[in-house]
Amino acid sequence: MSHPLSLITFLSLLFILSPAAATTIGVTYISSPGLPPPEDVVAILQSLKITAVRLPVPDPNIIRVFSYTNISLFLAIPNSLISSISANRSAAYRWLYDHVIPFYPRAHITAISVGTNVLAEGDVTSADLVIPAIHNIHRSLIDMGIRQIMISTTFSFVNIMTTSFPPSSAEFQEPASNLIIKPLLDYLTETNSSFFVSLYPYSVYKLRPEIPIGFSLFQEHAYNFREDTITGVRYRNLFDLMVDAVIAAMAVAGHENIPVIVAETGWPCFDPFNSVEARDVYSKMYLQGLVKHLRSGKGTPLRKEGVTEVYIYELFDTNDTATKGLKSDGTGQKWGICYPNMTTKFEVKFSDGGSTMMISVLIIVMKFLLLINGLLISC
Repeated sequence: MSHPLSLITFLSLLFILSPAAATTIGVTYISSPGLPPPEDVVAILQSLKITAVRLPVPDPNIIRVFSYTNISLFLAIPNSLISSISANRSAAYRWLYDHVIPFYPRAHITAISVGTNVLAEGDVTSADLVIPAIHNIHRSLIDMGIRQIMISTTFSFVNIMTTSFPPSSAEFQEPASNLIIKPLLDYLTETNSSFFVSLYPYSVYKLRPEIPIGFSLFQEHAYNFREDTITGVRYRNLFDLMVDAVIAAMAVAGHENIPVIVAETGWPCFDPFNSVEARDVYSKMYLQGLVKHLRSGKGTPLRKEGVTEVYIYELFDTNDTATKGLKSDGTGQKWGICYPNMTTKFEVKFSDGGSTMMISVLIIVMKFLLLINGLLISC
């Protein structure tokens, strides 16, 4: 007598064959004159099925609009406030009472970056204030009974890495590594938080002209790869290579399992200093390739689960690009994926890749079950 496979067997097979959870993909949103009101922006975000938003300039009025939307928020504290917050817990309380307490948890705030690209100016001594500022924000939240919000700071890849290739040889730059990054990694491990980093393949591509443009834009060609000569690992795109460089550098610093959140990434549609590669067509290729890659659940060679979150820079053109690691000051560059009238410059499917992947897995499992049951019956 044959016995069909049980539901438990089915669920076990589904678990084994299912790919890793897809990375959360969000966008950076900066409000400025001439752009639609925040209420309309929320509507366009929901229509695009974007479930995560980074607010580098977290206006309380904008945070309020995201209440009850099921869109998670990644807030940033301005660099100008780091000094006062590091020296005085009351300054930390004031910022939290203005930007978090009135809205949380109705507004789904999940992360706060204490400063952004603090090493961009090259002043490590002032950046040293970041760690005590992070501790003061964290302790203040604990005092308020809030333990679910990650606290860290955001570094720019080009300001913290000694080298990006091969990734297995990557290390963090000194003196920032010992003064700031290693103490931060200790804190992140203790609090189960994530490492925030801005990754711009466009910046590295401009600094390293030997890198093929297709490798930077996720183009899939047979010979479109770079091999880590130490590990033998082949990289098919520059984004994964940069992510693994960060992961390898964290391992050298003694912390190989800290999750990574890419706080900014993108490709400019326009750059007055580079009219060749900074075009809509390349921006489209980069973002579509990025989203497809992240939705595949393949991760990176050094980290199967990949990065946990990625925030595309940016929703609208705001010209806030001075710290992207470019030789120019960012003036006149355009990175937005939407025009001010809220139409998109090109199509980027933020949501359906993960569901398609799961449907494919279900079909495979069902076919496998039918095959096994058929063999049992024939016996």
